[in-house]
Amino acid sequence: MRNASGNGFDSSDSFAVSGAAEGTARLHDIPPSITPSHGDDSHLLSRIASPADVKALAPNELAELCREIRATLLAYGHRHGGHIGSNLGMVEATVALHRVFDSPRDRIVFDVSHQSYVHKMLTGRAGAYMDPNRFGEVTGFTNPDESEHDQFVLGHTGTSISLACGLAKTRDMEGPGSGIGNVVAVIGDGSLSSGVAFEGLNNAAEQGGNLIIVFNDNEMSIAGDFGGMYGPLARLRASGGTAQPNLFNAFGLDYRYAEAGNDVSALVAAFEEVRNIDHPVVVHIHTLKGAGYDGADHVAGAPSASVGNVHEPDPAVSDTGVRPTSNVLHSEPWHSDHCNLSDHEPHEGQCEASHWQNPDSAIGKADNPRKHYGKMAMAALESRFADEPGLVVISPATPGSNGITHEFRERAGSHYVDTGITESHAVAYAAGIARAGGTPVVATTASFFQRAYDQFFQEMSLNRSRVTVLDFLGGVSASDNTHSGAYDVAMFANIPGVTMLAPTSADEYLADLAWATAPSGATHAPDGPVVIRVPGEPLLSAERDPGLLPLTGGRFAAHPRPAARSHGDDGYRMLDWRVNQAGSAVALIGLGNAYPLAEQTAAALCADHGITATVIDPRQCSSLDCATLESLRDGHTLVVTLEDGQREGGWGEKVTAYYANHHVSECGAAGHDRNPRVLNFGANKEFTDRVPLDVLDERYGLTVHQVVESVTRCF
Repeated sequence: MRNASGNGFDSSDSFAVSGAAEGTARLHDIPPSITPSHGDDSHLLSRIASPADVKALAPNELAELCREIRATLLAYGHRHGGHIGSNLGMVEATVALHRVFDSPRDRIVFDVSHQSYVHKMLTGRAGAYMDPNRFGEVTGFTNPDESEHDQFVLGHTGTSISLACGLAKTRDMEGPGSGIGNVVAVIGDGSLSSGVAFEGLNNAAEQGGNLIIVFNDNEMSIAGDFGGMYGPLARLRASGGTAQPNLFNAFGLDYRYAEAGNDVSALVAAFEEVRNIDHPVVVHIHTLKGAGYDGADHVAGAPSASVGNVHEPDPAVSDTGVRPTSNVLHSEPWHSDHCNLSDHEPHEGQCEASHWQNPDSAIGKADNPRKHYGKMAMAALESRFADEPGLVVISPATPGSNGITHEFRERAGSHYVDTGITESHAVAYAAGIARAGGTPVVATTASFFQRAYDQFFQEMSLNRSRVTVLDFLGGVSASDNTHSGAYDVAMFANIPGVTMLAPTSADEYLADLAWATAPSGATHAPDGPVVIRVPGEPLLSAERDPGLLPLTGGRFAAHPRPAARSHGDDGYRMLDWRVNQAGSAVALIGLGNAYPLAEQTAAALCADHGITATVIDPRQCSSLDCATLESLRDGHTLVVTLEDGQREGGWGEKVTAYYANHHVSECGAAGHDRNPRVLNFGANKEFTDRVPLDVLDERYGLTVHQVVESVTRCF
């Protein structure tokens, strides 16, 4: 077992809804408080098979369609979970987009495309949100393999304007023969803070021609809004779009403001005004994140809308299902609600919890590895804040997902910085802090760090900046194809000057963090950047059940065995590998999350084949422990590397290359060949989309029976 993540979908099959019979929801399974008011026969959403069906509705039916979509999203969130808050806020806007524009001839690019659930419902995929048996039929992001109405596979953020500029450029160059009409970029939910979004705005103004940028301003990022642009945006909202400075005008772009971002009729009118426009224009819409959540109980000072377990009708609820809320316009976003983490008690307005809603079935479960080890790291760092003014935790958004809780942020004060969805800036910012003598710790998800590759090379590594990176969700997982962390070792461990650690226990994880963030000049402190691969599910499971480590029970020696010293003196050998069991014939080296597999395989080899294997925890993957590798020449004919990351270009191949490049001609005792054969186990170089983890394990040979079979074939 290893870390599973993402949205939990099981397949990426394409499909279409052709009529009411196929798309009808199992409404008897939906809680009464969120059941559409009409029976199945009159359920509008079940009859929407394409945008043409939206255009065919009478004007007075649009509000009912929005209400049914909102009810479906709420039920889907309870049953399946997902990015519900942003989609609830985009219901009316998406209905209006498909009412006015003619997709797929008019190209609509969603960014962040986790805002695209409603778009999917209106383009033939409503059944995947209405029928629990079909929840696995769509991914949580746009994907052209699902529908011609989806332009790109997009799971990250900030690129829609650039992509739209490219679509519009080809249209304008090729003329009517391009088959492309209006080009619409839908951006928001924090994604405008990305640097690439501003690069796109700059290009759009220069390029000219038809390009419509819909900016979904819900006053939120993943957590709160952070950055200087949000003050001017707030003044634009307060002034009805007339205040200056107007950052869109400053780029040379036309600008329109629509305050009623959850009024479908108003948005239809706003989009009709810009349809077929001959120059770039920004349509700034003000929406309510989580619009429709019955969350009054979770908002300080708000009256409850329920009596016991019976929800009474609220006369203030709009005809599309939007409830009134007092949870907006707070000066400090992380004080705006009582959510503790990003999946707890979602509600309307400035609510971090509405970014990602876990299904009801997950309530009460123990923390996943990200939250467990994230909280652990924050607690260790917080204890040092009073004595170390330069110690700063930096999160480029997604703090709650990684255990950086509201309470921690409030106590940390200026020791914590949320830069928004700005990974490149976050890493460069950290390098600046380090250059000034501070101690920066940058924490986010492995796949998001890919967005800062150049900054890791230049600002961080080339400059030998003392930056510590907490790499969450690294390794093979069941996530969608845009959020896989299987490439993190191949990326980080091959950057010159980076030390990448892969701890296999909580104690070692905290020791690694303390070493990486030790003050400059401290004895044995690193002289450059350190990446710590935060332990995943197999290691957390082993800590909770030591039986999953049958050789050691998780009780590791404090330091490597003396024979394995190669990176320092007797006092501190952070980069030396640890030999946890000395054996012969076979050596099993399990990196990070794959280490439990090494112990389990060794136990099976001993029990079933009488082979006592050497078992090694390498503890890091940015350099080789040559002393340990040399010690294996005598008495070992086979070395096996295990890693839960991409095999090609990964860590295990370095061990293979070492023995290939350091071939020895002399034989050992009794003519024994001192050049062991090496087997590498890891993930294929491929994108995987919501493939169950056990299926990936079997595909990559990362199971006990497959490793044992491969080993015994060599003898």
